[in-house]
Amino acid sequence: MRILVIEDNESVCEMIEMFFQKEGMDGTFVHDGLKGYNEFKTGTWDLLIVDWMLPGMDGVTLCRKIRQDNSEVPIIMLTAKDSESDQVLGLEMGADDYVTKPFSPLALMARIKAVSRRYQKNSTEDHKSILHTKHLKIDKDSREVFLDGNLVSNLTPKEFDLLTYFAQHPRQVFTREQLLERVWGYQFYGDERTVDVHVKRLRKKLGTPTQPLVHTVWGVGYKFDESVEKNES
Repeated sequence: MRILVIEDNESVCEMIEMFFQKEGMDGTFVHDGLKGYNEFKTGTWDLLIVDWMLPGMDGVTLCRKIRQDNSEVPIIMLTAKDSESDQVLGLEMGADDYVTKPFSPLALMARIKAVSRRYQKNSTEDHKSILHTKHLKIDKDSREVFLDGNLVSNLTPKEFDLLTYFAQHPRQVFTREQLLERVWGYQFYGDERTVDVHVKRLRKKLGTPTQPLVHTVWGVGYKFDESVEKNES
């Protein structure tokens, strides 16, 4: 794996590099956001690790610019910010996941492997490219979603993956742990708040208050159900 790490704390970089060497990963380290973006543009990467607070260009702006380049490279954001609003902002700008500082290097390695497995699985799975439900048309090749014929244009890569998984399993109830394992690829290190944040954003972006698509099953988790007319969520 070729991983670009954009992090201004050299001690953190040294720690990450040590674990990269143990795992046989090829890491390139840049300590400035603008220089990191230029490095991204000139190389081919399997995954990016981006710090939130960076000189030159902050991590949120960096994620947004990378996604504007139509790149689907996985991005894990490192951040000392742990409020839901901060997490939402990072995810909205295109990060696939976040790791809150201080963090365990083993947990970071697990996240890297999980994200990589999921991307590899998505790129090699043999399945129909178009998924139809009562209200949705999901094109897995172009990664476009149409709600009642209208394009939903602002879904992040992870929101798309989560919605697709829900639509493939209508009316099936999933716990947060199951969704973390099956959509994010985490078995032990996932933060359940990640699921809640993504579901919240999906509901807002789909904008269907009288016909909710993703429902909360209290005490259990979530389900996708287009047959329920009343907003129970």
